[in-house]
Amino acid sequence: MACTATAGSSVKEKSDQQVIDGSSIMELVENDEAFSSFVDHKFKELDKDNDGQLSVKELKPAVADIGAALGLPAQGSSPVSDNIYSEVLNEFTHGQEEKVSKTEFKEVLSDILIGMAAGLKRDPVVILRIEGEDLLEFIDGPSYDAEMASIFSEIGYSDNATLLDCIIKAFGKLTVDQGMPPPSDSWVMCNIVEAALKSWDGYDRGVPVSKITFLGEFKKVAKLVARNLKEQPVIVAHSENTFDGSGIKRLLSNKFELDKSLNVALANVPKDRHGKISAGCLQVMLDAVAPSTGLPPIGAVEQIDKIVADVFSTTHADDKKMVKEDEFKKLLTEILWTIMLQLEDNPITVSSSSVVHEPLESSSSILQP
Repeated sequence: MACTATAGSSVKEKSDQQVIDGSSIMELVENDEAFSSFVDHKFKELDKDNDGQLSVKELKPAVADIGAALGLPAQGSSPVSDNIYSEVLNEFTHGQEEKVSKTEFKEVLSDILIGMAAGLKRDPVVILRIEGEDLLEFIDGPSYDAEMASIFSEIGYSDNATLLDCIIKAFGKLTVDQGMPPPSDSWVMCNIVEAALKSWDGYDRGVPVSKITFLGEFKKVAKLVARNLKEQPVIVAHSENTFDGSGIKRLLSNKFELDKSLNVALANVPKDRHGKISAGCLQVMLDAVAPSTGLPPIGAVEQIDKIVADVFSTTHADDKKMVKEDEFKKLLTEILWTIMLQLEDNPITVSSSSVVHEPLESSSSILQP
């Protein structure tokens, strides 16, 4: 997956794009008969020993499917994603139960799917078929020289840098807006970019690196890449999300919803015998209320994590002191307010593009009846 934080615009609309906005998920969950049938089928599929309950072992395939539907890498790929998988499993087991009934499974699955649908409604995923036309339009268009000259200045070069190095780095700077699938994907790099470079007549020549040479030679390679994309179109899932503090502002302006969110999150926070809570739990609480604020989970967006870390540092919210529940809520509200102000001043736009290597409907079986 290629992920960047910018102040950029949305991907331009194309006639052959598909938008996944969560509406089909909501149709399923809101149809009692269809959803009950769906849950019955899934439960029976997972209940290998037919005892009418799901063990942690039997739940793991469902958790893996939910992770795939959320776009997470496979379990074991990273500590951050593994933590999310653990949290999903805990939603089913509440961190204690060894067995989960069908009723519990249905309730939790409904909540998770509704959350996924809300996320997709807020930040739809656009499925694009990239087949070279947009790339050709870009390299033959009026903005080519200026944009590629800027990229050339950005990637820089040293005395021992080759033209080939610069061209490969430059492809990494292009996005779906220019008609380029992410070359960070190994299949794209091998079958599209490297295949084009092997057909490039400058591949084995020691061409001096200059802006003029770069602009001319990059265009040659880009045309070969466009040809390869026409022969082997690439399907890309693209999403963009701007964090500007508006979600936090909506929550803070609604005292009823704010109290409700805080109380739900507090229900799972450990307290001492005096009912006090460690201020060290504030980050856990922030993550718990994140869906209500439009913030991503901690660990999902590096730029947001940095803002959160700075806020916790300046407010000394990472202290381990014990505080009463009301003071705990006040601290978290102040943290949310500070994060909101920072995002209002400097919004963060995160865009991500990932290549779909299999039919979308088979990438996760969580919605397969």
